[in-house]
Amino acid sequence: MRARFAVFLLIIQSILLSAHWLIYETWVAFRAIPDAHGITLLQVAMAALGVSFVSASWLAHQYRSRAVKLFYRAAAGWLGIVNFLFLAACVCWLLWIVASILGLSIPRHQVVTISYGVAVLASLYGVVNARWLRVRRIKVKLPNLPESWRGRVAALASDLHLGHVNGVRFLQRIVTRLTRLAPDVVFLTGDLYDGTKVDPAEVAAPLRDLAAPLGTFFVTGNHEEFSDPSGYLKAVHNSGIRVLNGEKVTVDGLQIVGVPYHETVNPARFQEALERAAIEPGRASVLLSHAPHALPAAEQAGISMQLSGHTHAGQIFPFTWFTRCIFRAYTYGLQRFRDMLVYTTAGAGTWGPPMRVGTHPEIVLIEFV
Repeated sequence: MRARFAVFLLIIQSILLSAHWLIYETWVAFRAIPDAHGITLLQVAMAALGVSFVSASWLAHQYRSRAVKLFYRAAAGWLGIVNFLFLAACVCWLLWIVASILGLSIPRHQVVTISYGVAVLASLYGVVNARWLRVRRIKVKLPNLPESWRGRVAALASDLHLGHVNGVRFLQRIVTRLTRLAPDVVFLTGDLYDGTKVDPAEVAAPLRDLAAPLGTFFVTGNHEEFSDPSGYLKAVHNSGIRVLNGEKVTVDGLQIVGVPYHETVNPARFQEALERAAIEPGRASVLLSHAPHALPAAEQAGISMQLSGHTHAGQIFPFTWFTRCIFRAYTYGLQRFRDMLVYTTAGAGTWGPPMRVGTHPEIVLIEFV
């Protein structure tokens, strides 16, 4: 496992350094900056920035000092800017190639300045957009829904990623918003925590103020399972939240099922977990499963509706495209898989860059009709 993780980090670091190299070389070439003898300050800065996020991520998983938090936030923000600067550099070279083929001359100095400027503006928009929490309202009709549930509203919040970027104040904003919306029940579908070094109880403290009449239910996501999740689960449980660990509870006739992330990765294990939950196919049910995968297992178990997160809907362009290639129609929104409804939320928080471009953070209100 350690060897695989080391290889993964090496690949990520190589990609980041390559992106920084392209950004630097494009700026120098298009601005016609003369070659300097030796290593320049800009080269040193780009090299340091190129290793900043991997370094900050390692420190963030080991320490929770204020200095580490600030370093991680700065590195995560820079990572988002690099994403758009890389795209801008690609645009510059694409324009140059097209112009060369057509025998045209382009103002290279202006092209790179405008392209990089747009990249910075896109990053600033992404930061603001990531903090602008929306509320999406949908209506669903489940077969054999108990009469008592008609007209009731469930709130779905996922992927808050509490850690060095989103902390106690962020969670307090979410809890305050949920309190004002006054849902009958609240579903938290994983990645409540980011996986960085925090005091789980301290960060989760605002959850004690979350008082939905029919309860609040939680399942783990992949970020809670990066290490031993017991500390996270204890903090969530002590906050008055019901943790569902491959089990079913019946609330006023509605079956609510929750399966932790590691049980859903393998379809066979997922199916076994659902069988152990003793779901009654003839009655309405809601499944909390962090990621929208292994859908056939849930549908065959007789689940009426699956609620998931995980994808962030791609979070920032162009990862919105890549994510859709993986999860396809189930990347975001309300879809149907055979006889089962599936809703995948874009989530309320962010991972990595504290930005959203092409997506928006949300809380979902689900009215049962």
